[in-house]
Amino acid sequence: MRAHMNIRNFCIIAHIDHGKSTLADRFLEKTGTITKREMKNQLLDTMELERERGITIKLQPVRMRWKDTQLNLIDTPGHVDFSYEVSRSLAACEGAILVVDATQGIEAQTLANVYLALEHGLEVIPVLNKIDLPAAEPERRAAEIEKLLGFKQEEILLVSAKEGTGVEDLLDAIIEKIPSPNQNEIFQKHSDILNSDETRALVFDSTFDSYRGVVSSVRVFSGAINKGDKLTLLRTGRKIEALEVGFLNPNYSPTPSLQTGEVGYIVTGLKNVIDAKVGETLWQGKSENPRPLPGYKEVTPFVFAGIYPLDADDFPLLRKALEKLSLNDASLHFEAEHSGALGNGFRVGFLGLLHLDIIQERIEREFDLDILVTAPSVSYTIVKANGEKYDIANPGDLPDAGLYETIEEPWIKLNILCTDQYIGSIMELCTSRRGISKNLQYTESHRVEMFFEIPLASIITDFYDDLKSISSGYASMSYEPIGMRSGDLVRLDMLVAGDKVDALSQIVHKKDAHHIGIRWCEKLKEIIPKAQFAIAIQAAIGARIVARETISAIRKDVTAKLYGGDVTRKNKLLKKQKAGKKRLKQFGKVTIPQEAFFAMMRK
Repeated sequence: MRAHMNIRNFCIIAHIDHGKSTLADRFLEKTGTITKREMKNQLLDTMELERERGITIKLQPVRMRWKDTQLNLIDTPGHVDFSYEVSRSLAACEGAILVVDATQGIEAQTLANVYLALEHGLEVIPVLNKIDLPAAEPERRAAEIEKLLGFKQEEILLVSAKEGTGVEDLLDAIIEKIPSPNQNEIFQKHSDILNSDETRALVFDSTFDSYRGVVSSVRVFSGAINKGDKLTLLRTGRKIEALEVGFLNPNYSPTPSLQTGEVGYIVTGLKNVIDAKVGETLWQGKSENPRPLPGYKEVTPFVFAGIYPLDADDFPLLRKALEKLSLNDASLHFEAEHSGALGNGFRVGFLGLLHLDIIQERIEREFDLDILVTAPSVSYTIVKANGEKYDIANPGDLPDAGLYETIEEPWIKLNILCTDQYIGSIMELCTSRRGISKNLQYTESHRVEMFFEIPLASIITDFYDDLKSISSGYASMSYEPIGMRSGDLVRLDMLVAGDKVDALSQIVHKKDAHHIGIRWCEKLKEIIPKAQFAIAIQAAIGARIVARETISAIRKDVTAKLYGGDVTRKNKLLKKQKAGKKRLKQFGKVTIPQEAFFAMMRK
């Protein structure tokens, strides 16, 4: 029997707080990979932030043994923001365990990843976890899984990861149901690439180690990788040497080689993780034009925000922080930018709002920096009259009307799971954000799945909070991009005393411009301090003013020192003051304190 027949590569798909990390802990314990003395909760969640939030941010591969079979678990993130990273992980597996909380049922983000697994041709093993809880409803949840995904109820395993109930049966099911590596879909579809003496391996994750350089997690599809081998990254043409190869259990365990079907790591010695991007193919052979493994694509950020230091002297430290984070996160894109109001900072691209939130927290915690993150925006495509297209991420870069034909914005397919009592409220929320209802289906008697198409810009600020609020916390959502569509979009500029404030420019739909302008004018009126003359705050589309507020001048009682006498003395003094105010308004400039901007962004 060939060696890879006794290998099973699998991952776990689960929603946040459904027990994925706890189940991984039980696997490590039951297989004897970790002793009880070494055991701790959420062992594979190595970051402090992961433990605090109870979510997996970075995937983690680990090797175990069960009944003479090598089990390679790739612990993947569950959030939709990391779906590309998840898709590469799925490409390295032949099977997936679907974990559903027996008290809550299946969630939207879990469904998205299950469909992703099925697209990759993976064998999915459904599991109901937390059956030990009093609120568990295994029969009801099993019926829901059957209706949504087509699994028979008798196929669904009942497990309590916390107590260890049913975990050994699940390990047996992994060996029995998940195919061996030679039955992987990539093997089947691309045998012309793989049936050779050449080595090809998929890079499904890369991290940066300050002592070793880039350490890449790989799945070997053909051939073998030995320590000291000279390898090529086929997409970039970069040459590397395998300084060390091995597997994780879960610590680094060097081994002489990684064979076909195995999952492990390679110490490359590279100094930048971007050189070994997720989805790259490592190759060694004699072909003149070697073909890479299929499925590679560049990671494209969806959400953009400006990050500025509260203290201008911290700008170099912020640059170093972003550079270090990008070493561990190849999907993080940033470039320097300058704002007249906020000073020097960076325009940063993210995969989604959670990704933005995680990066913000890591900068503040790991690098002890106080930062301001501007309101998130999306990337737009500008179409010129001659058909030429180019992308902009900063609203301030949008040319004046007349210099372009149309603006295209990213749209997404939005999937919402909720109970049927909130259908009307969610419909109203989505349609008010320019959403288009596409479908609605019942997953069980009182639980529905709703599908919308909606602009990404409509959901990146407060949509999720509003969704949770109107559904009393019951609704869950996931989304995936469906392409760019042209829209009636305009740039809304904020003017203070006639001067445009570039940091507050934003691209909005024309019908929403008036309401957004009023809201921002009111915010600025609260924050900008009074001056000795009236200050006009305006929201404008080009030369057209769509909203206005006025900050009244500081009033000084100039007649307080007058006692008695003719009224003409008082009128003369008031007239003189009026002329002075007029002159101030004409030549005076409003200097908006940076603290005002920070306070406004925080609001």
